[in-house]
Amino acid sequence: MLKTDTRQANWRRANPAKYDAHLAVQRAVKAGELEKQTCEVCGIEMVDAHHDQYDDPLKVRWLCRRHHTRLHHYGEDMFPIRNGLSVRSADRS
Repeated sequence: MLKTDTRQANWRRANPAKYDAHLAVQRAVKAGELEKQTCEVCGIEMVDAHHDQYDDPLKVRWLCRRHHTRLHHYGEDMFPIRNGLSVRSADRS
């Protein structure tokens, strides 16, 4: 158990499933089991992993910080997924 009382430590204690999913992605990327993609909205390479659901921790959407923040602020329907593909991926085909 975390002994510190920082904002980050408090978040981790309050959100164990989210933190476990974060760690799973971090480990998988480091081990080469999961490859970072570009932002599904704008194509930028510096991305965050976004979990739509935490029960499958390696199923993520890759979003730049700008679009990841907007998704959380304005809602999940801002960048919908169509047929298992992000809007940007679907537009490429």
